[in-house]
Amino acid sequence: MKKLSVLLLVLLLASAMFAQGTKESSAFKVYLITMDQMDQHWVNVDKGAQKAAQELGGIEYKWLAPDVKDDAKQIESINNAVAGGADAILLAANGPNAVTAALKEATEAGVTIVYVDSAANFPAVQTLATDNTAAGTTAGKEMLKALTDKGIKNGKIGVISVNSATASTVARETGFRKAFEGTAFTILETQYCDGDAARSKDMSANFITQGVVGLFGANEGSTVGVGNAIAEAGKNIIGVGFDKSDMILSLIKSGHLLATMAQNPDVMGYEGVKTAYKALKGETVSPDYFDTGVSVLTKATL
Repeated sequence: MKKLSVLLLVLLLASAMFAQGTKESSAFKVYLITMDQMDQHWVNVDKGAQKAAQELGGIEYKWLAPDVKDDAKQIESINNAVAGGADAILLAANGPNAVTAALKEATEAGVTIVYVDSAANFPAVQTLATDNTAAGTTAGKEMLKALTDKGIKNGKIGVISVNSATASTVARETGFRKAFEGTAFTILETQYCDGDAARSKDMSANFITQGVVGLFGANEGSTVGVGNAIAEAGKNIIGVGFDKSDMILSLIKSGHLLATMAQNPDVMGYEGVKTAYKALKGETVSPDYFDTGVSVLTKATL
């Protein structure tokens, strides 16, 4: 009887150790896949996601991203995450349609999809993003007020954006244009530079030669390009943009940008991981869309 009791105790201890080991080895694998690794915006999304993963525990977290904005490379990142055993993917989609086939395969493999910043045309547990249309309208109103204060009631305005497919920047441009409806200003055809600051600067310089009175950048790289072009031209042009980086803040302080619409990318990452964790545990996730907010940063508010 005594030997049986000892054997039973050993078995119970072994079972407990096995259970503990199983729990540790079965941590949820959560991947963040962004458009690229260039923008500080994505670095901040990653920081928020890391923080949530550390606080929650039981999460194996990894950031995957192409070196440049490229649909094929983003698809490759999604496939690599699935092959790596992802339980959930936080995705900032380059465009609405290019990645849908890869996402279908991911969900068929049991992967939970959560969108941060920019969604694709494929169902997900939740989208965490800025209300980009409203924020774009705010950007337009900031520029319109500055132009009016200078006594400028008409003129040409240039827009620099990423591409014609990325949902977030398309919405920002739509909102921006809406702010000028019914005015005498003419908004020229949008120029796409893939968020590259150098190309955005060159295209902004081209707009300046056309005599624009204002320039709008739809993301971080576009905004840096706009500000640098205005600084180089030495002309009193109103520049407004999106996102927050050290370079953008420097351009605002030097007076070469009027304002930027600062998102909360850390909130996207932080709340995105929490959403994925809830979904993986079988808990209810609500609402479908989570507005992470925006702030207007000007020289006066810095």
